[in-house]
Amino acid sequence: MEYVTLNNGIKMPKLGYGVYQLSNEECERCVLDAISVGYRSIDTAQSYGNEEAVGNAINKCGVPREELFITTKVWITNGGYEKAKESLEESLRKLQTEYIDLCLIHQPFNDYYGTYRAMEEAYKEGWIRAIGVSNFYPDRLVDLCSFVEVKPAINQVETHIFQQQTAAHEYMEKYGVQHESWGPFAEGRKDFFTNPVLNEIGKKHDKSAAQVALRFLLQSDVVVIPKSTHKERMEENINVFDFALDASDMNAIRALDEKESLFFSHYDPAIAEMMIKLH
Repeated sequence: MEYVTLNNGIKMPKLGYGVYQLSNEECERCVLDAISVGYRSIDTAQSYGNEEAVGNAINKCGVPREELFITTKVWITNGGYEKAKESLEESLRKLQTEYIDLCLIHQPFNDYYGTYRAMEEAYKEGWIRAIGVSNFYPDRLVDLCSFVEVKPAINQVETHIFQQQTAAHEYMEKYGVQHESWGPFAEGRKDFFTNPVLNEIGKKHDKSAAQVALRFLLQSDVVVIPKSTHKERMEENINVFDFALDASDMNAIRALDEKESLFFSHYDPAIAEMMIKLH
């Protein structure tokens, strides 16, 4: 495994395992499988409803807690100082751990300044090791970075070959915030896994389209958290540190960037309404 050093000196694995859309029942098995094949970074969230399963897996896996890197995220309905503080303590209980490695604000809605204050407090108290945000567009990120005490360590945003976030990446670099990808496979949209460019480059390196896509993001200084429920895919996804893409490979993949989301826009009021109603 390779690591990035966050802006507060904490080391984070460059490749982790995401548990979005995994039920509590399935999640525990999947996290145990992921840890058994070498993953040490696990990414969950309050809104995923599977923090307990991640906690169970942490306790059962046999790997020392200090070797694991656990991320969770505060949901919109837990926004604001008081609610966020309560929800963070609840996440800690559900994860059955004494500390959380990374906590993010999940969406840039509700009183996210209040939420961030609660996170800053937990960070200063030492039971959250790093704090950051998720789905913050560059304008929101610049605003937050300009008015908080503890600079966000991470911004986790939709990032894949069709939405490479190059402009957003520049702002993250400028403010010392590590870029992390959610949806590195675009959830299979746009015939992702049969993409001819990825497959051609894959043949050259004896790797799959998925491995090429992950390698591209890693070489673009983006942390990735691919998800799979199949152990053999988990093994495939983590097996990306034994090859490198050359300049022509990187340029061919850069040319695939369409510079827009395949999922949603936070600037769309209907999306804002829908997210705010979710619990």
